[in-house]
Amino acid sequence: MISDRLLSEEQLKIRDEMKGFVKWVPRELIVDMDADRVRYPAEFLGEAGRRGLLGLRFPKKYGGRGLGWKEEVVALEEVGVLGTSLACLYSLVSIVGEAIDKFGTDEQKERYLKPMIEGKLKAAEALTEPRGGSDFFGAACKATREGDYFVLRGYKRFIVGAEGADFFLVYAKTSDSSDPKKSITAFLVDRCENVEVKYLYGLMGTRGGGTGRIYFNDVKVPIENVLGGEKGVNKGAEVFYQMMIPERMTSAAGALGMARAALEVAARYSDKRKAFGQKIRNFQAVSFKIADSIMELDAARALVYRTACAIDEGDDPGRLRRLVSESKAFATEMAWRVVNNAMQVMGGIGYTNVYPIERMLRDIRLIMIWTGTNEIMRLIIQHEFYKELLSKGVEGRDVESDAPEAHMVDEKVYE
Repeated sequence: MISDRLLSEEQLKIRDEMKGFVKWVPRELIVDMDADRVRYPAEFLGEAGRRGLLGLRFPKKYGGRGLGWKEEVVALEEVGVLGTSLACLYSLVSIVGEAIDKFGTDEQKERYLKPMIEGKLKAAEALTEPRGGSDFFGAACKATREGDYFVLRGYKRFIVGAEGADFFLVYAKTSDSSDPKKSITAFLVDRCENVEVKYLYGLMGTRGGGTGRIYFNDVKVPIENVLGGEKGVNKGAEVFYQMMIPERMTSAAGALGMARAALEVAARYSDKRKAFGQKIRNFQAVSFKIADSIMELDAARALVYRTACAIDEGDDPGRLRRLVSESKAFATEMAWRVVNNAMQVMGGIGYTNVYPIERMLRDIRLIMIWTGTNEIMRLIIQHEFYKELLSKGVEGRDVESDAPEAHMVDEKVYE
């Protein structure tokens, strides 16, 4: 766990509040969600809202606390202990709220953001399509302008929270422009009879979060429900690029809590379990897996916290894109390795549902896929690195010249 000395009093207070909330969550809820007996835990978000623990980054006038990403990361690590479904539903307030806070009208903030932070209105982000996936601009869902409203047609899939959402942040194609960045619009779509939600996925893990398919059957969406109003038409790409920050940071921060939970379960087990006359933690094969997990978790936490600070400080947009992508890829892959280490330490009993490790493993597998696959993260990371590196030339020492025959320019053939 991060040293208390690195956290402010406000951050320590948030952590303690989140720990209290996480302890409140009934064990039966987690078990029933994983067994698909609960499809959408509305009471979870309701309780978080009553405690004032949703939307921490958003303005106080809308029910938030006006805090930064560092505080958000502190909170998300704690809720990550509960597993992927609950962490994701908690994060949806941060994700959808980001769009409304940054791009919404005052009326939209009052109508959607405020009650969402209070836990009274549930949201989902309708982004993924069968043809799209990580290809955002491959969206086929369309909205056609007819006077003062749009008619929305199409469907989305793999939408977490769809089962219980009161409204959806929906991206749809609204123009045939040759520039895809000018062809998408973001809408706030209320649930109605023309919005059909089907809960139909048999998921490997991350169950109980209401993941479903949404059909928009000629839904009339008034112009005031375009995110940002009239000026938001065909500006969905701007929203999408901004949303990379909350989507990827919430995944990264939640992964810290998931990994920490798995590590602690395995470490406690290794201190109790005996074999060959001694605790198994005394065997190097076991203790080194624990050590590797500690190092990886600490490294991931440092990266995620550094990225949070960079966002709060308003760092260069290109560097932020790289850092949030690094945080998401590194933290989620770290969590996968840590939970596998935990299962290996525990042996056969870790593979049963006597312990939660097998559920954690099933849950964590998804977080390397959603909010942009980790392969997409790598594309962004290298792209932004090259762009920054090559734009400024050599700074400081020219290390390339520190070779005995660096002056042999005829040997430096590039084509």
